[in-house]
Amino acid sequence: MKILIVENELYLAQSISAKLTELGHVCESASSVKDAIKEEEFDAILLSTNISGQNFYPVIEHYQNSIVILMVSYVSNDTVSGPLKAGANDYIVKPFMIEELVRKLDHLQDYIIFKKENATYKSYIDHVLKQNTQHNITSKSTLPLAIKASYQKVADAIVFNFARDYNESFSFISLDDSDALSQLKKIHEKELVYLIDYQNIKKSEKSKILSLIQNRRVILSTTDVNEEFEEFEDLEVLEIKSDDGVFEKGDILSIENYVKYIITKYQTKFPDTELSKKLGISRKSLWEKRKKYGISKKK
Repeated sequence: MKILIVENELYLAQSISAKLTELGHVCESASSVKDAIKEEEFDAILLSTNISGQNFYPVIEHYQNSIVILMVSYVSNDTVSGPLKAGANDYIVKPFMIEELVRKLDHLQDYIIFKKENATYKSYIDHVLKQNTQHNITSKSTLPLAIKASYQKVADAIVFNFARDYNESFSFISLDDSDALSQLKKIHEKELVYLIDYQNIKKSEKSKILSLIQNRRVILSTTDVNEEFEEFEDLEVLEIKSDDGVFEKGDILSIENYVKYIITKYQTKFPDTELSKKLGISRKSLWEKRKKYGISKKK
């Protein structure tokens, strides 16, 4: 990191700079507020709140896009509370261990990166899952809950909207994952969990899943709109009927996804001979594609 040390105690500034430089950081020093305000960009500012009575708030304002850690001799409204409200990120009390300072720098750098990534992902998800649907999970809905929708994005949009509306975070698990059951077991019972790809697992695995989610805060989705939850009669089911069929507005499925969708959706309606004929493939090829996509045939 490129770090600016704003400290009028020359020995202390040199000591901090030397130790941080040994750890691979690039450091510069300033002994006054005037010297501290530069046109250069810094990843972090180490700002002493005891700079010979100088007003250090302009430094915080000037470097609002950098990590600002206050170096204080004591904690008060003037040295900590006020500067934090003005935009500083954290503080450390003198004298301090350099390891503690580095820990704070690393933590704040990670926090800023994660915050930016989170904002990017949220924006992307809002764009991808933009739906004109009237279906929502409300506070009156009972969990666990199953969503039956012909298109995965529809179910995803409902769950992400629910999480946003009720300020909920959730764990996401695809039942296509080989360790999906172990993932689910590790999550605390009170946490919200979103499970997808229920339509792709075997009947025996479905029984295990339904057994595990009873009395838990789980939302389960399937793209098989004919799915029946016979072993869990009390499971609340939200069924989404779409007039768009296979294609969502603005989307075109790849050939593989189209074949996978058709097999999953229509294998209960047509015998294999007729289904393979409609797809223009042999029964053997149909069997191979089921195996490839992990689609279990209902008996």
